[in-house]
Amino acid sequence: MPITIRRSGKTAHYLGTAALTVLLAACADTPIQQAHAEATSKPATATPVPLPPQSSAPAPAPQPTFDQWRDLFREQALAAGISAPLFDQAFAGVIPDPGILRADSSQPEFTRPVWEYLDGALSSTRISRARGLLDQHAATLAAIEQRYGVDRHVLVAIWGLESNFGSNMGDNYVIRALATLAHQGRRPDFAHAQLLAALEILERGDISPDGMLGSWAGAMGQTQFIPTTYNSHAVDFDGDNKRDIWNSSADALASAANYLRVSNWQSGHPWGAEVTLGEDFDYALADTSIRKPLAEWADLGVRNAQGGPLQLGEASQSASLLLPAGHRGPAFLVMNNFRSILRYNNSTSYALAIGLLAERLQGRGNVLAAWPTDDKPLSRTERLELQERLRAVGFDPGGVDGIIGANTRQALRQFQIALGLPADGYPSKPLLDTLRSFQ
Repeated sequence: MPITIRRSGKTAHYLGTAALTVLLAACADTPIQQAHAEATSKPATATPVPLPPQSSAPAPAPQPTFDQWRDLFREQALAAGISAPLFDQAFAGVIPDPGILRADSSQPEFTRPVWEYLDGALSSTRISRARGLLDQHAATLAAIEQRYGVDRHVLVAIWGLESNFGSNMGDNYVIRALATLAHQGRRPDFAHAQLLAALEILERGDISPDGMLGSWAGAMGQTQFIPTTYNSHAVDFDGDNKRDIWNSSADALASAANYLRVSNWQSGHPWGAEVTLGEDFDYALADTSIRKPLAEWADLGVRNAQGGPLQLGEASQSASLLLPAGHRGPAFLVMNNFRSILRYNNSTSYALAIGLLAERLQGRGNVLAAWPTDDKPLSRTERLELQERLRAVGFDPGGVDGIIGANTRQALRQFQIALGLPADGYPSKPLLDTLRSFQ
């Protein structure tokens, strides 16, 4: 029986299950299967081949105790220029924090869909508070705009999402958090570099050890900089001869502006905009690695949210198409400044929230298309299953880790193309159910 799917008001008939099974079976033929077929065709009286003696693998090196690790790290820190009194002060009473390890190892089973995330990010309370702060800090924000070329509304949006305007910066002692992660975390080398950078901040006297508070992962201050980013991009904007992103909103906002500036922020350019797509649009183009000039997107039938001509800038400027909820949800063309925001936080939901919140502060930013709120996102268990089943039918997701990255989306698109479905690369429950039908 043919599969019938309705899309854009038209009915299209696609490959039937039996035909698709043959197609996917051909795709899934592997050297392992061939070897198995050859092995089973050999005579049963084949002479056994004796196995070589097994060599015992060396036992893994024992995990050093925290005290042993700390003493070794102290030597490295002093060699890097950290003074012994400062190190000893910063590490006084520091022991591993089990809560940090739990946070580091936790992988939530369920994540919020993008529309729920945006509901929280764009709440009326946050918008009202942000507008008040725009007025309160108008002179400072104007000076930051003048120096760094980053729009004040974007900076206040980042301030709001990162720390709720400085009211929620995290209450973890950063030295203890990073020491715990460097000793026993999932990414010890990364934590080691951040811990050394945090000691450098203390050595300069920008903040006291007791004042160096942040998230469990070591992100600090009103704009949540990790220590290496702080050392490279934080600035003293209030003129008190220290870079204080904890207690000085001027320093925090200017530091965020400086970071965006060096991340190729283009002054006066939009981050992107909501758009509409033509009836027969090729959804496989919805990939942020694909960049096309605005003129080319217009030729492909992309229009603004109201259905009119695109008005995002010069026709030669490049943009990518983003479908954060698949082809059933809103569509956005995103440009260079969207990518700069991703440098700050590599989440498309976050970058979209920053762009829309900045516009809401200017009386714009309402998404016109409806979100597919009936489309429940996959749990982590289901995402793992999705990747396993994609691999089983011959479409390599690049790994089975529960993370829907570029490789998994590409595998999903190839699978959707094989079925004649809109190739948006979106991991939906109906698509997982379809994969389950191929045992």
